[in-house]
Amino acid sequence: MNNKIETVHKKLIVSCQALPAEPLHSSFIMGRMALAAKEGGAAGIRANTKEDIAEIRKNVDIPIIGIVKRDYPDCKVYITPTMKEIDELMEVKPEIIAIDATKNLRPNGVTLDEFYAQIREKYPDQPLMADCSTYEEAIHADELGFDFIGTTLVGYTDQSKDMKIEQNDFELIKEIVKNVKHNVIAEGNINTPEKVKRVMQLGVFSIVVGSAITRPQLITKTFVDALK
Repeated sequence: MNNKIETVHKKLIVSCQALPAEPLHSSFIMGRMALAAKEGGAAGIRANTKEDIAEIRKNVDIPIIGIVKRDYPDCKVYITPTMKEIDELMEVKPEIIAIDATKNLRPNGVTLDEFYAQIREKYPDQPLMADCSTYEEAIHADELGFDFIGTTLVGYTDQSKDMKIEQNDFELIKEIVKNVKHNVIAEGNINTPEKVKRVMQLGVFSIVVGSAITRPQLITKTFVDALK
């Protein structure tokens, strides 16, 4: 593991993303969002698209987990689904590239195993993070050799729609940490300081928090809902 990635160990990574339909969609704004996150103590950033990452790099010099979210017809995988997205990210060289590591097929029926092999052949030294949705997917990603195992997609896939990451005191994270060889990055609905503290105690490498910090429309809604 390179020294720069080591700096996020036991620290917070903040996801700075805004999709085209969202009010803050802008590489400039995401660059400033990353700066604000760093000023608050974030040790790393998770970001979407090479354009956002390039802008974030102008504002902060901390590790970045890079992704490209892109929809393909008749495909449930949208986080870095093909080599096209990997190639785009390699233009800006994020410290880690995250990809959907679920059992769902990529465009043209490509399996995770096939896609992983393609990436390793083309970019053998690039650290990779597996965005998983179930325990079984995490174990499989670990066996494939992903450098980091993430819980990003728990509750967001058909196979995990009845699961919640905080269920039974984060039981899923505990089981994954206990049974994988590679480092675990916890992500997904870890939306309070109390949850962050608890999850870190479970032995994860790092924690990603997104919407609770960087999506003001969702943060506002929680306050508005409290008044109903």
